[in-house]
Amino acid sequence: MPYHNKTILITGASRGIGKAIALRFAKEGANIVIVAKSVQEDARLGGTIYSAAEEIIAAGGKALPVQADIRIEEQVQAAVQQAADEFGGIDAVINNASAIHLGTTEQTDARRFDLMHDINVRGTYLVTRHCIPHLKKGSNPHILTLSPPINLQKKWLGNHIAYTMSKYNMSMMALGWAQ
Repeated sequence: MPYHNKTILITGASRGIGKAIALRFAKEGANIVIVAKSVQEDARLGGTIYSAAEEIIAAGGKALPVQADIRIEEQVQAAVQQAADEFGGIDAVINNASAIHLGTTEQTDARRFDLMHDINVRGTYLVTRHCIPHLKKGSNPHILTLSPPINLQKKWLGNHIAYTMSKYNMSMMALGWAQ
């Protein structure tokens, strides 16, 4: 099992794609650090860091649920340090946490704009920034950012420019980190 005892920190892993990724790595025996805000079930969304941890353990992995808002640097630092302390390092980070609002410019107020950029851009940057020192100590470190290829066709920009800009910023960071 190539991921046995590898530590993977995943943001937004309490539900959705993040949890699905976590469960797949758990089947390979990975240590999963679930970084998310959800500690109480939201009927609309489902899932908490604790319920995800139970599923990860049941799937064969080890789990560390860590409540953190990735927009807040001190919480990111604490989450990354807790992960490194618990499992002895970090082998991969998966930047999955994201905020979405598919509105036009007129439909997207400043609060929604700021939320998407704070989570998608700032949060992704902070998580990766604080994981890099731990990743550098590993033998085969990885950074995976869930973002699209940059495509300047008007269908992607015109209908929901604020969201698309935030996701393209994530893509540009991923390209930069790859260098």
